[in-house]
Amino acid sequence: MYIPYGRQCVDEEDIQEVVKVLQSDYLTTGPMVTEFENRVAQYVGAKYAVAVNSGTAALHIACLAAGIGQGDEVITSPVTFAASSNCVLYCGGTPVFADIDKDTYNISPDEIESKLTENTKAIIPVHYTGQPCDMDAIMDIAKRHGLLVIEDGAHALGASYMGKKIGGIADMTCFSFHPVKPITTGEGGMVVTDNEELYRRLTLFRSHGITRDGDMMTHNEGGWYYEQLELGYNYRITDISCALGNSQMNKLDRFLEKRRAIADRYNQAFEGVSRIKTPTVQEGCESGWHLYMIQVMGCDRKAVFDRLRENGIGVNVHYIPVYRHPYYQRNGYGGVCCPNAELFYDRAISLPIFPALTNEQQGYVIDKVLEAVM
Repeated sequence: MYIPYGRQCVDEEDIQEVVKVLQSDYLTTGPMVTEFENRVAQYVGAKYAVAVNSGTAALHIACLAAGIGQGDEVITSPVTFAASSNCVLYCGGTPVFADIDKDTYNISPDEIESKLTENTKAIIPVHYTGQPCDMDAIMDIAKRHGLLVIEDGAHALGASYMGKKIGGIADMTCFSFHPVKPITTGEGGMVVTDNEELYRRLTLFRSHGITRDGDMMTHNEGGWYYEQLELGYNYRITDISCALGNSQMNKLDRFLEKRRAIADRYNQAFEGVSRIKTPTVQEGCESGWHLYMIQVMGCDRKAVFDRLRENGIGVNVHYIPVYRHPYYQRNGYGGVCCPNAELFYDRAISLPIFPALTNEQQGYVIDKVLEAVM
């Protein structure tokens, strides 16, 4: 038996929707892309959506649309995949890492405040594991200091904060549709926003900086005419991918319900176990449970990790603090240390959580975790 920490859930209905596109006139950008954008925007309560070929591309064009450039600082979390800060580097800006909250593992608003300088231009809060950040506090900081907020919602499609879906709160929110995420398009991503000007810029940066929109062009020479207004990228997503995404959207709420049931069972199984710390969900929030993280206390994390792997459980660790990576160490981050992030990293293990995880498989995981920590 091998149980991964996460995996896609693709059924025959999904496959047939992709086959329909393969038999149609459109394989790349076509009607499925627009339909997928509209469905996600409506689901999260945003006016506009721009689908791209990865979550990383979504973060990059969001930073471009925000005007991040040389001399600009952007505050983000160190407990995340490197793309959350790499997107700032792509634009010539400087990522600044603010420490996490000990309980939620999300970026701490107090730590954000402590990192502000006259060069700060934006905040990228990461809804780590699908658990929403303290967005009231973060949006208040942004408003007081004239900053943009770009949510990294790669883990958080379907999560909610104080009754609002993630995607309907900040200036821009970025999602990922990688296979282990809440829904998948194979590879894919999206930026949602309520700001029309940001939306127009996002659409430009997605496709070479080129437009056929007469309202945006400097002049128009005829029906064939288009103009490159910005230095954009080929971050377009295909109709093939978005057909899968549309089919997956039909199942999203069901997927989330299953993830929450799995998380509840883990919480109950580990309640009162002194060597296991379970995740904390902030009051008023509903997590998307992309990941289920425990901290192992008073024992050797590596020994626990290795034993679980030996028992066929594909546990993982999410994530190495970004500033620890050799690239960052070589480029000015050698002296950076976020104590809460370091402590969390030393203890963290990701347990299997995905919609197709069976009760029997989860029971096996629970038994083996309890054996490993004792």
